[in-house]
Amino acid sequence: MKNILIAISLIISASSFAQSKIGHVNSQILLDTLESRKQAIKELDAYKLEGMKELQEMNKAFEAAYVIFQQKEKDLSPVLLKMEQEKMGRKQQELEARQQELEKGLQIYNDELNKPILDRITKAIEIVADRKKINYIIDESATLYSKGGIDCTAEVMIELLRLDAEAIKNK
Repeated sequence: MKNILIAISLIISASSFAQSKIGHVNSQILLDTLESRKQAIKELDAYKLEGMKELQEMNKAFEAAYVIFQQKEKDLSPVLLKMEQEKMGRKQQELEARQQELEKGLQIYNDELNKPILDRITKAIEIVADRKKINYIIDESATLYSKGGIDCTAEVMIELLRLDAEAIKNK
């Protein structure tokens, strides 16, 4: 009885797998084609450059203060020396904290800019999958091995460019 149930379940699963259609896309090609993605990269680079300039200025100010501290260090009393060391420690902590704030802000900004782009890619894939009656569409870059399947990259790209143009027009 147990063997019969196993055989039946294998037959059912094999027949359902045979009916499944699998497609694949190259997400990197899709991303590289989008004008909105290129614009997002430009905006992120500008934000990153602005943050780097700010950190460089803060670092220069810290280094200048440290040089002055080293010059005065020999002449300071133990109490003043300790106060100056604490002051330098606070400046270094401020620099590190600002760097972390900028990195976090960059990540948030990156997510904010990329979410609508990734949503459009998902929508374009859904449209093509529904149209071609495909059950699964996988990304080629995440696949270790594949043989066969339906390459949907070109069709998804057409839908994606249409959705991207609509999104840019509606801004």
